[in-house]
Amino acid sequence: MENDKDKRLEFVTNLSAGATVSQTAQLYKAEEIIDYLTSKDLSYSDVINLTLALNIISEFYDVCATVFVKNNTLTSAALGSTLFDSFQKAVDCNPIDAICGVAAFTKTVDINIVKLLTPQHLVVSVDFSEDALEYMDNNNIKYVKLNISLKDYKNYLTDEYVKTPFGIVVQNSNKRELDKDSFKVVSKVKPTVEQIEDAIFAWKITKYLKSAAVIVAKDFKTTGISQGLQTPAFEYAMNSACDNSKEAVLATDVPLTIHDLNVAVQNRLSLIIQPGVTKDVLKQADKFEVAMISTGISNFSLL
Repeated sequence: MENDKDKRLEFVTNLSAGATVSQTAQLYKAEEIIDYLTSKDLSYSDVINLTLALNIISEFYDVCATVFVKNNTLTSAALGSTLFDSFQKAVDCNPIDAICGVAAFTKTVDINIVKLLTPQHLVVSVDFSEDALEYMDNNNIKYVKLNISLKDYKNYLTDEYVKTPFGIVVQNSNKRELDKDSFKVVSKVKPTVEQIEDAIFAWKITKYLKSAAVIVAKDFKTTGISQGLQTPAFEYAMNSACDNSKEAVLATDVPLTIHDLNVAVQNRLSLIIQPGVTKDVLKQADKFEVAMISTGISNFSLL
């Protein structure tokens, strides 16, 4: 039922559940909302998780990409030569958390993919094959089909609103792109083209993560993710990546210290991309032949 306190907003629908079972939730119309079809009613957490997944995957709208999101947290992301390849790589990044949550795709999802999903998933894509739709309907798998392209989806990333007891906080969305004038290799060791491409892939993801984001990536897939931490952020990401950190790249908005660099060296990382680098850290990086890129752009979140 529409909330009397929100009569100034245009009511769209009741959501199936709030953030917890004891809460209710409603959806109201923003200035512009995307056109989509859904097989079942969405919950509050569905909408929040879908938004994060689509924000990230829209960065890769023109290639085959898969993103998994759970509890409003990115668990894995990967690009592939085919959509199934990207799906397999994303699952391989974090097979435990891939068993449920939102699975987002950039291209037409076919039955070979949905047969590996369960009713614990919410699947979102711009298109599905007919047999994939039939399989999901018959197996109780919730899905959302966008009726707009992912390229156009980025146009809906407008101001962000948070209603608080202090008032409504409004900020613009983070649409920063890498600038060729500020994007610089600052180390003596120069990265390969493949390493730079992995670095850009990882950097694009950090835009949408929580504070102190650290992404370890290799071959267009996330092998280690840390967010919302401070001092142990690098160690946590390295522990997640484990042996997959060898010759991998690392994207971070955490201020890089000598200790952090030593952790990267011990884990045999080949390239670090960050907003900027101090002279002492750069000197140490050159000593251990670690390539470094400075973007001149910070995505560091204060939350």
